[in-house]
Amino acid sequence: MSNSLGNTTRLIGAGLRALLVLTLVCGVIYPLAVTGIAQGLFHHKANGSETTADGKVVGSELIGQRYDLPPKKGETPAPDLKWFQPRPSNGLGTNSVNTQYKLILSGATNRSGDNEQLIKWVKAAKAAVVKDNSTAGYKVRPSDVPAEAVTSSASGLDPHISPEYAELQAHRVAEKNNLDVNQVRKLIADHTDGRILGFMGEPRVNVLQLNIALTRTPPPASHH
Repeated sequence: MSNSLGNTTRLIGAGLRALLVLTLVCGVIYPLAVTGIAQGLFHHKANGSETTADGKVVGSELIGQRYDLPPKKGETPAPDLKWFQPRPSNGLGTNSVNTQYKLILSGATNRSGDNEQLIKWVKAAKAAVVKDNSTAGYKVRPSDVPAEAVTSSASGLDPHISPEYAELQAHRVAEKNNLDVNQVRKLIADHTDGRILGFMGEPRVNVLQLNIALTRTPPPASHH
């Protein structure tokens, strides 16, 4: 009996020592080491990839955000059409908390391609894109609207759009900001990132970076 009790005591003691050591290594030393390395070598990324403009933090290059007019009481905010617009942000649907690029929760609608509600929503979104981006001298055709202009990403937080969607918005942005459309097209070209390592993913444009560049673009001399 005393042998059995002694063995049990030794096992419990060994287990407690292992728990203490693993807690110290995995719960204190390792997190501190990783945090220190991240802050030392990847400070910008470790702190949320914050983007600044005129000395102020205006967002993160990793998280999308909306560009809306001030909301009227009881109404859904309307997009401010002087800015390039991101992908739709209601990735989790109307019953979700993530309807304004909020970070509490992220995810996709998980609706199938033949879901009636999804089809209705996509058609309405496409009609809005056509209407908002058509100008007196440039008419958007429904067939020109890329998929990401009417669907959210898997996370609902995608900060990028395709060069095609940015180009579709160029005429409207130029008109609203008294710019030449070629100026706006150059902005898009300058802020288009290619495929990672030349073959992974698709070319993309960071909407926040593009809109920051837009604020720094003066109208051509003829518009002064």
